[in-house]
Amino acid sequence: MLGRGGMGKVYKVRIPVVGKISALKLLQPNPHLVSLLGKERIRKRFISEAVTLANLRHPNIVEILDFDEQEGNPFYLMDYYFNNLGTTIGETYRTEQPSRIIRMERAVEYTRQILSGLACLHHFGIIHRDIKPFNILMTAYDTVKICDFGLSKLRGETFGGPQNLKVGSPWYSAPEQSDDPDRVDASADLYSVGVMLYRMLTGNLPAAPYVPPSRFNPNLDWQWDRFIGQAVSANPYRRFPSASDMLEVLENLNAQWEADREKICQVYPVPLPREQKEPILHRRDCLKVSMKDGQETFAVDELWRPITFIRNDFDPNPKSHTVADRATGLLWQQSGSEYPMNWPSAQDYIEGLNRRGFGGRNTWRLPTVDELLSLVTEHPRGDFCIEPVFDRRQQCLWSCDHKSFIAAWYVSMDLGFVGWQDFSGFYSVRAVTRS
Repeated sequence: MLGRGGMGKVYKVRIPVVGKISALKLLQPNPHLVSLLGKERIRKRFISEAVTLANLRHPNIVEILDFDEQEGNPFYLMDYYFNNLGTTIGETYRTEQPSRIIRMERAVEYTRQILSGLACLHHFGIIHRDIKPFNILMTAYDTVKICDFGLSKLRGETFGGPQNLKVGSPWYSAPEQSDDPDRVDASADLYSVGVMLYRMLTGNLPAAPYVPPSRFNPNLDWQWDRFIGQAVSANPYRRFPSASDMLEVLENLNAQWEADREKICQVYPVPLPREQKEPILHRRDCLKVSMKDGQETFAVDELWRPITFIRNDFDPNPKSHTVADRATGLLWQQSGSEYPMNWPSAQDYIEGLNRRGFGGRNTWRLPTVDELLSLVTEHPRGDFCIEPVFDRRQQCLWSCDHKSFIAAWYVSMDLGFVGWQDFSGFYSVRAVTRS
């Protein structure tokens, strides 16, 4: 089971014969919701959700693959995406706690895709009403997909639930949605997008009294303050007229920012004197590490970011496509796997490197979390990145460390955190050996 909500549960399933991993949403409503709405009304809403999704075609909206029933319980099948925006920023059930900050260009790109998907929804008269990080799925290629239409409102439709039944999620729902969910329009979804952008760029949620996001993020200026402030205005008439209008302003604002921004991680750190420094040896033995032991074992903070950093001394070799780090005594692939892959395939990839003697070596292996974290650089402005001596296409990298018998740990290079995923997830590989 991947998760549960008021109307049903979502399971990770394997399609017979072809073996494709998919997501299945099954109608199993919460008993309290049944007592408030009645089973037949919930059933109609569930089927309406499936019909809505099945009739939409957009790269930023999740698609329905199949629909059926078992013993009177309807279900529908979707593509399985192993990641979402909530997990990426490190949001938990304690929503008000600080989250990880996402680099400016990625936060803008995610917002651009979300607005593009919402523009399609709103064109067909659909108001989502529950836009939040955990309802934004993410593919292995950083495409986002809007999901969970159980609370969506179709043109001319009324929810008709009791007044004490709230529609949406605290912190992300527009103020007017709490008072009358049947009367909200597209601006309610745009409010939620503004809150998510504020959170991605600052690690915080906008709260009263409102604090401009530039107070938290030095990459932002008064123009970004005005843009986000308009999106999260308590007055729906002061927000952007439509998702397309908000997207157009975002594109113009981002183009100006990209033209003016300073280069991040473009200057190599000062090399360590070879004769004065011994290599910093990191753990090379693979471990099975549980969630409760993870922060201590990996030396990371409450958001799973490294507590300390090292000064690398990289020596790239263009001929062998490798990078030696004199500071750690490690030799790395300069690039890595060309495409994301699941964890078992990562093992096959390593074996392939050794069979053909990549870089003149046959001792390549998956790195440990500790070794991967040695590559993470903290920028003075609070960003995390990997030095430009490496190929930056491989942003999330598998480690050899297990979380369980079906899951392994990985490291996000650009967000600088340790996460875990089951073996069917798709991440990149960068092999390592001793130099």
